[in-house]
Amino acid sequence: MNEIFPKSFISFANQRENFLLIFKNLMGVLRQMSEYLFIRKKDPNAPNTQFVRYMHGINRISLIMFLVGLTILCFKLFSRRS
Repeated sequence: MNEIFPKSFISFANQRENFLLIFKNLMGVLRQMSEYLFIRKKDPNAPNTQFVRYMHGINRISLIMFLVGLTILCFKLFSRRS
């Protein structure tokens, strides 16, 4: 049979493993965002090279710009309904 997903993929155990993997990855993203926004202290064991600092600086600027844009869009949305 031509199945897209094998039956073992659909089983409850695998669904739970997939959910935990997605949750673990999401928590890593949220932890990094909290470090960018100075909510959480940086990991002292993380590498601290010049290029990593540049990358994190650019990511911090992009995240802040995204949040500002999201705030502006929400403000426009709610100001039109009044």
